[in-house]
Formats: sequence, structure tokens, C-alpha cells
Amino acid sequence: MNSAFLERRFARAVSSALADLLGEKQISSEVEIGESTRPNLIARVGNRVFIVECKANASSSQVGVAIERLRGAAKHDRRMVPLVAVPYMGEVGRRLCENADIGWIDLSGNALIRAKDLFVRVEGRPNRFKTAGRPPDVFAPKSARIARWLLMHPDEAWTQRELARSTGMDEGFVSRIVKRLAVADLVSRDESGRVRSRDANLLLDAWAETYRFENHTILKGHVAARSGEDLVNTVADRLGSAKLRYAATGLAAAWLYCRFASFRLASFYLAEEPTADLPDRIGFREDPRGANLWLVLPKDMGVFQETRVIRDVTCVHPVQVYLDLAGHPERAPEAAERLRADFLKPGAHD
Repeated sequence: MNSAFLERRFARAVSSALADLLGEKQISSEVEIGESTRPNLIARVGNRVFIVECKANASSSQVGVAIERLRGAAKHDRRMVPLVAVPYMGEVGRRLCENADIGWIDLSGNALIRAKDLFVRVEGRPNRFKTAGRPPDVFAPKSARIARWLLMHPDEAWTQRELARSTGMDEGFVSRIVKRLAVADLVSRDESGRVRSRDANLLLDAWAETYRFENHTILKGHVAARSGEDLVNTVADRLGSAKLRYAATGLAAAWLYCRFASFRLASFYLAEEPTADLPDRIGFREDPRGANLWLVLPKDMGVFQETRVIRDVTCVHPVQVYLDLAGHPERAPEAAERLRADFLKPGAHD
């Protein structure tokens, strides 16, 4: 089954969904396939003309491309109603469309459409197209160093050379990632070409939507300790004595930064695979079910960007802690909210 056939089928499904949403039995539509500069669906409903850009997913990069194409097409005829169409529109895609003042519809039954004498809003219908899908390239483990750096410095702008030097990547690779972030409307450039996050909250949400802590290699076990605080201090001290580069993350790091809520589970990134004698040196017994300690080998060393020492314990930057908390139990969601409010916004204290 070729891609053109699949694109036409998707466009026709969108056309049908639009007709159902507007209560129309018939809808006239034209499908454009293979044309890179025009929206790929024109749908006529009554006296309205919708120009629709259909995308296979609602990643920030895909929605960003759709918005730019629709903006260009809408300039030629203000009577046209631009829409982004996807199988399921996530929170980041919704915010991108809202910021661009462009409507959207998904094949799961949700939509937000604004036009003259027309307002349609349907929310809360579940995703009918869940897949394990690969995350956008801009948030792949190594590529994400750029997003991480920009989020660490939300009030600053950087040349691509400075970004390359700061993240330990070559300028050509950085240039490609910055271009993709720009297409997704997640970064902007000033008059001198320096790069900064367009909206730090949106950039963080876009990354969090695709980030999966469980994609790291996690060794789960138990270390005897009187409390979570005792555990994190004990493990940090023993890892330091073993001369292993480490950084706390998750609940333990959130507690060190914010003193928010007691915790049982501590998580530590390790910069190298543990030696055979490490379990004995730190008193670690592998036990996934009763684990109070996760030793984590990261997919990319970028997690160690701008670590900080908090109360004698090395921790990853709050940006990384926030992302990792989504993969943790206990009161992780509340800890993430507190951490974000205290540290992850322009002007927040360092």
C-alpha cells in the first residue's frame, strides 16, 4: 500500500470527520497529494471553505510545519478557514495551534474551530491511535541537548557555535536540530541570528510529551536506610568514595531542591557501568519489587549538563529532574509541579 494511497485515505477520513462535526451530510473536498507548498485538503461545507493540513502525528515539529503552510495559504484568501488535522491532538499541539490562532481537528473526535459565525469545541475524547512511535529527532537523546541547554538558560540567546561548544556537539549537527526546532516554532532568532526558546513552557511541554525515563537502563534494588534522606546521603557518599561520577534525579533530587515531601525511592544516574564490586561497596541488593534505589545508565551523557551540588549531593539540573519525575511513583507529579514553579520559568532563581 503506497504512501499516496494512505495520505488520500487519511484526508478523506478527515473530510468525513469534519462533515460529522458540523452536522453536514455531504461535503465537497479536494485532496492534494505530493504538493509541498499547499495544504493537502480543501473541504467545502455550505458557504465555508476549509484548508486542511493533514499530519500523521501531533508532534511539535509536524504541527509546526502544518501551521506555517496554512499561514501561507490563508494569506491568499481570508475567507478560508485553516485547520490542522491529526489522528490525536496532544496538549503541545493544541497550544501551538492556539498561539497561531489556527483551528484543529483530530480523528479521535476532538476539535477546536473558530470562524465567522462558527465556534466548535470538542474535548476529552480518548486517543484512538496510540502507538509506541519514535520521538521527534529534536528530542532524541543526543539531539535534546539543545532543548535542555535553552531551557537551562531561558532568558538568554546563543549563537549556533556557542550552542555547539556548550553541548559538546559539532556545529553541523546543531544547525540541523536548530532548524527543526525553528520549523516547529519552538525557538526564535534575533536580528543577529542568535537562538533562544520562543516559549520555555511550550518547549518543556513538547519535550516532556515524548520523553520516557524508562528508556534509560535502570537497575532496581535495595539499600538499607532509615529514611529517604538517609538513603540519598549514604548512596551519594559511597558513590563518591568509589570515585564514580553520579547525579541524583527524580524524587530525591526534587526533595533536595525544594524540600518538598518525604520520599522512599532514590534515583542516581551513573556516568559509567557499575563495576562488579559496586553493589557490595554501596550495600546494594538487586530487588525490583522492593526497590528503594534505582541506578540509571543514561541514553546520553547530556543528562549531566550543568549538574549542581545541593547539600553535598550532586544533582542533575532541575530541567532533567522535571522530565524524570514523570517516570517515578509516590508524589512525583506534585514534586514536578513544585519544581517547575520554583525553578523552571524565566527569571526563576538559579
